[in-house]
Formats: sequence, C-alpha cells, structure tokens
Amino acid sequence: MNGQTQRADGLSKLWPSAQAALEGIVRDGMLLAIGGFGLCGIPEALILALRSTGVRNLTVASNNAGVDGWGLGLLLERHQIRKMISSYVGENAEFERQYLAGELEVEFCPQGTLAERMRAGGAGIPGFYTRTGVGTLVAEGKERKEFDGVEYILERGIRADVALVKAWKADTHGNLIYRRTARNFNPNAATCGEITVAEAEIVVGPGELDPDEIHTPGIFVHRLVHNPHPEKRIERRTVRD
Repeated sequence: MNGQTQRADGLSKLWPSAQAALEGIVRDGMLLAIGGFGLCGIPEALILALRSTGVRNLTVASNNAGVDGWGLGLLLERHQIRKMISSYVGENAEFERQYLAGELEVEFCPQGTLAERMRAGGAGIPGFYTRTGVGTLVAEGKERKEFDGVEYILERGIRADVALVKAWKADTHGNLIYRRTARNFNPNAATCGEITVAEAEIVVGPGELDPDEIHTPGIFVHRLVHNPHPEKRIERRTVRD
C-alpha cells in the first residue's frame, strides 16, 4: 500500500484516520513540506499522527515551527525534527533552546522565497533567481548572477517526500478549498510533495464543489482525512488592558 491511495470505490481518496493515512509513507530522515502560518491552517491531526509514528531525523519545510506544546512544537519536544527550513521561528522557546544547543539545524528562508520554492518544486522548476536576500546572510554559499545590471541569488525549488496540508472543504476525489487566511502556504505545499496528504473539516461527495472555487485540484492529493472538529488555538492572544 506504500505510496498508493485507498480507493474503495475506485476513486475515493478518503482514509479512515490520520494514523492510517500516514501508514507506509513516512520514514526516518525524510523531507516534509507542511502548510500553515503560525497556528492558522496547520494540519493538526496529521501532525499528531506523525508524532505518534515516532519517525526521527526529519527535515521540515514550513513557515514556522508552531508553538511550545502545539503544531510542529509537538515534534520538536520529542526531537523528531533534525532540520527546519523556515522563515519565522520567534514563538517557540524549545526551538530556540535546541538551536542554541546545536541540537537543531535551521535554514532561514525569506517568507516569499519559501512559498516560491514550494511552488517551483511543484511545477517541476529546480531553481530560480531572486533579489530577496542579496547582501545578507541568506545569500551565503549561493550562486549569484546579474540580470540587467542587478544581482540575484539562486534558490532551489523544494520537492518534498511527503506534504501535509489543511483544507476547509474537500471532496472524496481530493479537490481542496481553503478558507481565508488558512490558505497561506497550503496550496504551494500541496503541489510539492511526491505524496500529499490533506485533512479537511468538511468532506463532500464528487460534484458537490463548485469547480471555480477549488484551490488545489485532486490530482495533487493522494490521501485525504476528515477532521470535522479541529482544535483551533490562537498563537498569541492580545487584548486591551
């Protein structure tokens, strides 16, 4: 069943649980692309299932590493992540501790560049030039080239072994719709996985989604999980005195 979709009716990609959906496709040392921005749009059920597998030495490309005790922070607590490719890491004290202690490797990547690296990987583009990061630590060790007298650096596309994403609504063929801010990195992450697993709050039958509203076509999604009651936490609650 490794790498295959579950097709009870010949077309359905729906799996009975997040644990079942990850069975046979995750392993030590793999590269994952994971959607979300802060705690918004993270595939929380799939992250919990990934933690329970016990896989280790993971490289994770994601905008951030969640917070202490939730999201990717759960994997950090168990030292399952070896390297993070991220643009923002300021909400996670355990991330900071592991990095400063030399237990965690970090590749900082500007936010727009990270999104484009995922999109490029999904489009079969191995690399692209960008001005973002020129003259900073981000440019160290990267190829540089001038176009029309302006310096650019080469960034590599990301092609992940497995991508984990969160949708608001899906059909059983794997077509996905994201909701508002939760759209963030999810569409790009969904395209760049050799195998993409999605979780959705609402799952409907084929033909029930308006084709014009679909953000990720089902051709990119291999496995689907229904998570009708997600635990939606606030990354940082700010209120008036």
